[in-house]
Amino acid sequence: MRLIGRDRDPGLVHRFSRRGMLGVAAGGAAAALLGAATTPAHPAPAGPAAHPVPGPVRGRGRPVLPPGRLGIQLYSLRDKVTTLGFAPVFAELARHGYDEIEFAGYTQGAAGPITLRGLRRLARDHGLRPIGSHVGYWSTDPHAYTFAQNLDRVLDDAQTLGLRHIGTASPPFRYGSTVDAWKRAAEDFNTYGEAARRRGMRFYQHNHAEEFSFATDRPDVRLYDVLLAETDPDLVFLEMDIFWAYVGQHRFGTRPDGTPAPFDPLRYVLDQPDRYPLFHVKDGTRDASARDGYRMRDVGDGDIDFRTFLAAVGGTPGGRRDHHWQAEHDNPVDSFAFARKAGAHLHGLREDC
Repeated sequence: MRLIGRDRDPGLVHRFSRRGMLGVAAGGAAAALLGAATTPAHPAPAGPAAHPVPGPVRGRGRPVLPPGRLGIQLYSLRDKVTTLGFAPVFAELARHGYDEIEFAGYTQGAAGPITLRGLRRLARDHGLRPIGSHVGYWSTDPHAYTFAQNLDRVLDDAQTLGLRHIGTASPPFRYGSTVDAWKRAAEDFNTYGEAARRRGMRFYQHNHAEEFSFATDRPDVRLYDVLLAETDPDLVFLEMDIFWAYVGQHRFGTRPDGTPAPFDPLRYVLDQPDRYPLFHVKDGTRDASARDGYRMRDVGDGDIDFRTFLAAVGGTPGGRRDHHWQAEHDNPVDSFAFARKAGAHLHGLREDC
């Protein structure tokens, strides 16, 4: 019986507040990216649209959340997983109409050991599809459970769980913050993506805010754009954390020299919708006094316009078929209450007529 540990990565060069943490740009776009400073590839719209103000208004059309696509990142429920175990958590999710789950580790703490096959069976018995999992990118420990140190084992476990996607929430800062450092990280991701594809899976990377910062040696170049340009779109996919992308918009909307460099998170997705099979639906309220520009809230309690975001992505070719939406909160006050509220909110969002 194989027991799997948590996917935290103690050896990351950069540490962030929660977890350690993506598209080749077409033809000349990649060359332009690394050439002279240019207008941002994804400028934010001017005026009020740059900060869409949602609110409780809901349209009367079809649901923006496609049928069968209500998911949740189990990191949000880690307190319940480690005290009660997966079975009660899965039962609670099933009661609130969840369809999919994304793992952030395969152990259940005080609830006792569980095998991967048992975990897969448990999810199936509760009508839940395991859609993906977060595993560390690298560690200074050569035996750590990460892509860099244990690629075959990570992929073996993902196959045992029946995952379609296997990814990392670790940032690509393994080699530093320069353009060349991120090119090296992109090579790693291409390698993991090729190995995952041979197993019938997709490798993906989940962003936090720092991916939208600028290269230390090229302050006119956004690091996220380097990763998009240097990874193979057939091998490396992306999971946009919508909250952290909006935080990145706030924190890195100007270059280090003060030059405006706005971008629109939704525009990244609409430009390459096939590269974004997964999303984290995480909410927040704008707060100019906060470093991040937002305060994290339960889904439905913030002012991020998920109705517009989901509807726009769903309107892309295959959008309602090819995308998966995982509710998340890093530190909910009551994780079961969060799951219940998030599910009800997302199920209730409707398109405008």
